[in-house]
Amino acid sequence: MKVIIRNPRRRELELEGSRRVDALIKELDLNPEQVLVIRDDDLLTRDVMIKNEDTVEIVSAISGGLR
Repeated sequence: MKVIIRNPRRRELELEGSRRVDALIKELDLNPEQVLVIRDDDLLTRDVMIKNEDTVEIVSAISGGLR
């Protein structure tokens, strides 16, 4: 699978095999509370299986609001 990470700078990885979103986040040593995983403009939940032929993007989740 192709993994594009924007956290905060862009980098690309090629990983072999399929895995669930939560396993991918753990493998990449990312905090699951701080990232979103997107495939084809769809936000993926932690239990979704990512196939070997997929491309996913991992972006930092930004929260905030008005003071």
